[in-house]
Amino acid sequence: MVTKTLIDGIYFGEGPRWHEGRLWFSDFYGHAVHSVDTGGNLRTELQLDDQPSGLGWLPDGRLLVVAMRERAVKRLDPAGLALHADISELTVYLCNDMVVDGQGSAWVGNFGFDLDTKLRAQGPSALLDHPTANLVRVDADGSVHLAAKDLHFPNGSVITADGSTLIVAETLGNCLTAFTIAADKTLTHRRVWASLDGVFPDGICLDENNRVWVANAVAPEALLVAEGGAIVERVQTSQLCFACMLGGDDGKTLFVVTASSADPLEAAQSPSGKIEYARVAAAHAGKP
Repeated sequence: MVTKTLIDGIYFGEGPRWHEGRLWFSDFYGHAVHSVDTGGNLRTELQLDDQPSGLGWLPDGRLLVVAMRERAVKRLDPAGLALHADISELTVYLCNDMVVDGQGSAWVGNFGFDLDTKLRAQGPSALLDHPTANLVRVDADGSVHLAAKDLHFPNGSVITADGSTLIVAETLGNCLTAFTIAADKTLTHRRVWASLDGVFPDGICLDENNRVWVANAVAPEALLVAEGGAIVERVQTSQLCFACMLGGDDGKTLFVVTASSADPLEAAQSPSGKIEYARVAAAHAGKP
């Protein structure tokens, strides 16, 4: 299956979310959160003095957005953007994606080290030897908690429809890791949900068959993965694929965010990013 282009001309998109009839997404180097409808009509929802990444909403409808460089979660109040939580003490270098549950608790990942500098100095070997990182939980009241340790670049995350399981893409661990979410929001029963040799999972989303769509950050493709690691389907994109989201009126449109490069020096110079899409068989489920 091959995608079609919905819009182009963005720098580096991330964190796509289907919300109130539109696809919302962050543009790192445009320093903005945008939304687009299925007709390709783009709207800027928020400008900020940082690189935005993961998006989500509190139960009262206020937007949460990860501020990557500040290593914080910001909240869009009626009066403007406010600090929701400072997570810098538990994170390293840049923060990235997050998932927000129905009660407003957010699980946020981070790089764990200066990936960009290490890649320039060492090349691909930098991906083999690296520090691990924490996963951080921010509750609806803004309180900050260490959720899990020793993850290999925790990135895109989903929560199953019954709210019982958190699945995290470990980009540099080449796997999806699952946790059971206890009643007090602590994470237990850590296990490998899917091992993905040769795949660097970035953004992910969940379908109604409890399978995970995975954006492969090192290839022009999104993969539909079943628990255990079987690849059920592949969608070919026009360039490297960094995030995905199921949406549309019936939840069966797979939106993918692509760019020609993940290198910040290259991506910030040219708006080569796109939102692409394909129709798939199974609808969205869970969070985000």
